[in-house]
Amino acid sequence: MLIGVISDTHGLLRPEAVVALAGVEHILHAGDVGDPGILERLQAIAAVTAIRGNVDVGGACAQLPDTELVELGGRQIYMLHDRETLDLDPVAAGIAVVVSGHSHRPSILRHKGVVYFNPGSAGPRRFSLPVSVGILRLTESGVEGEVVEIVKQ
Repeated sequence: MLIGVISDTHGLLRPEAVVALAGVEHILHAGDVGDPGILERLQAIAAVTAIRGNVDVGGACAQLPDTELVELGGRQIYMLHDRETLDLDPVAAGIAVVVSGHSHRPSILRHKGVVYFNPGSAGPRRFSLPVSVGILRLTESGVEGEVVEIVKQ
């Protein structure tokens, strides 16, 4: 199963992000959506699961949940905006992937069999950090994550 992961759009859905996510079966938005219209446009690509981030304080985005646990491709995926606020043990909970955003820094870490995946920021560029989205590949043999830089420096 191919899953698109996007975060920190801050009201900007770049055409490059739409192209990079084409063909995925599900999209996870890890918060700081900034504009509910972004989720509607992502729905045109695939089903969307979204959480709110620290900038989603008003309007429809404020109604999104803080966290979400979804099962995709037979695996549990836990979503939260800021990984530093993780208050559960993913291993004990049977979670295969923890998806987060907030830092605007893309990263893929593995610890005790859990993949910690941050796709980076797909919205306005912050400092010299990349503008990126992520792809998760769920197969029978495991989980692989890829960060896709959508706007070159």
